[in-house]
Amino acid sequence: ERDLPLYLPIEREGVTCVRPEFVRGAFKYLTVYIPKHPPKSKDIWSETTSSSFLETLDSYPDPYQNPLGLRDESSHDEARRISISSLYINCTAFPSNPNPRAYTGYFSSSSPLLNRIWYSGAYTLQLTTIDPAEGSALIDYNRRIDHNRSPQGSWYSNFTIANGTAITTDGAKRDRMAWPGDMAIAVPGIAVSTYDMIAVRTALHSIFLRQYADGALPYAGLPMGYGGEFSDTYHLHTLLGVWNYVIFTDDIPWLRSHWSAYIKAFEYSLAKVDLTGLLHVTSNNDWLRPGMTGHNLEATALMYHVLQHTIRIARDILNDPYAKDQFARWKSISVRMEHGINILWCEEKGLFGENIGRRGCGGSAETLPQDGNSWALISGIIANRTRRQQISTNLRHRWTKHGAPATEFPNVISPFASSFELLAHCAAGNHDAAVELMELMWGYMLDGEGFTNSTCAEGYRIDGDIQYPAYWSSARNSHAHGWSTGPTMALLTQILGITLETPLGQRWTINPHLTRWLRHVRGGFATGLGVFEVVLRRMTVAGLVGGRVEVLDIETPRRSEGTVVFGGARMRVKGGKNRFIIRFVDGTRRVEEVPLGWMDRWLEDDVEWQRPKLQERAVGVVDWEALEENYAVGP
Repeated sequence: ERDLPLYLPIEREGVTCVRPEFVRGAFKYLTVYIPKHPPKSKDIWSETTSSSFLETLDSYPDPYQNPLGLRDESSHDEARRISISSLYINCTAFPSNPNPRAYTGYFSSSSPLLNRIWYSGAYTLQLTTIDPAEGSALIDYNRRIDHNRSPQGSWYSNFTIANGTAITTDGAKRDRMAWPGDMAIAVPGIAVSTYDMIAVRTALHSIFLRQYADGALPYAGLPMGYGGEFSDTYHLHTLLGVWNYVIFTDDIPWLRSHWSAYIKAFEYSLAKVDLTGLLHVTSNNDWLRPGMTGHNLEATALMYHVLQHTIRIARDILNDPYAKDQFARWKSISVRMEHGINILWCEEKGLFGENIGRRGCGGSAETLPQDGNSWALISGIIANRTRRQQISTNLRHRWTKHGAPATEFPNVISPFASSFELLAHCAAGNHDAAVELMELMWGYMLDGEGFTNSTCAEGYRIDGDIQYPAYWSSARNSHAHGWSTGPTMALLTQILGITLETPLGQRWTINPHLTRWLRHVRGGFATGLGVFEVVLRRMTVAGLVGGRVEVLDIETPRRSEGTVVFGGARMRVKGGKNRFIIRFVDGTRRVEEVPLGWMDRWLEDDVEWQRPKLQERAVGVVDWEALEENYAVGP
């Protein structure tokens, strides 16, 4: 799979520019060549340029790694030789801010790899935030609306996907569209890194703008929404996007203007929860994985999560009269779902099955999905603490050398589903596993062969190959995909434990976890209310035997208050000044707040602490027959 080349006639010395509509997001290399048979016409795309391109490539071994210019210049006449003195790239991503370094969040720890992982996610989220007029790389799909006649293999990024100045999309290269599933990971990641919430609002509005008459929301933003495209799970991800947007912005006017559409969409999904207590999906669309059918685990857990957040929005933020009349019904359905999900439990496997049918426990195609089991933990639908820990342990046992397999999609390692697994381990209290998976999997995504060393890829094969098994061609894989940036959000909201309980963080909870992997960690982000920052370090009390402690330093906005959960203690704290709290690692002394001067006098770094080694794991084995069967985009 190759894109057609751009034909750029060079008629004089000077600067030659590619036109704005050919903006290319997140490319890894550039091939420049002189065709053996230049096209007779001046068309940007033509069969002549395509055939000449392929003929030229066939003339040179390893064409993608050639330096600029031709390897064998003697075979070409002097008149057709050129020299390139400089190559410039105009970066049009992150249009909301002219300063690409204007992060409102940061992260730093004793793990250099973890630091790189956080910033690779933030950078990916910048690259996937674009000008809405430079959207949708799916030219064939666009054709239903703009009636373009561009030939197969051509590429443009000039389809307007929304009104506004910036929008968050799935990928910088493709699809350059607003995909709700991607936003489930991207929106909180944006909130704690660049705070480009204008781009989030534009994306959400573009999806609600195309809401169908029955309340269903389109599978994605433009160019979808004209053909009835729908996904039960992505519909729910849109509603979660509303929660994430409002909690980080306090944009109540926007929420009120969309609330009737939100409730209509919410009730549309809630009606699919039948007497089993499970949501019965009517669309097989999800994140291109197969098997999205019947009474589905992932969709049910998502629905439960949306239900809890809808109650919080209606009761605590909007004080909505209609919702008050519905609370009893909503809570009754919530209880039914808590019981219903147990139908899918596989006792012997210690995980949930996919559905009641053949992909359920003991079924002919038994599947114990990564996404569904992760959402069962995230949603809080499981009351039993032992079962939550069991699911976390069993998900971890499935890891391979290159990451966590998405068993619902054979041969796939999905940073999207694994981002949910990060949150799932944290929800089960297994923060050690979350950090371990970040270093194992996202570390490979940075340093593995074929990756970019700076951004998060859409996915890859279970044996570590760069091919993403949803696609026949490795070239289609997106190397800057917002749905893969889970660590950027999880490190701040789960490891440093900063949770906003009300919009902007007027009320908050801080519940940090140093884990077994870190000597020290610090980070924070800002909302319109102010800065939230957490520092956590291993230290020792000078002259005290067994005096190993963890020292917590927090800063929160002045007009806020919250709860610090640390070392088994809960402390109510007013915002506006730094607080220093220590806990003894052996648990023999109570957690207490100490003055800064006390710290300077009595505490010193714990120099004896040693970081454990990551466990060695086997390489995943490819099922080649299943690989061929599950291509969403084939040859």
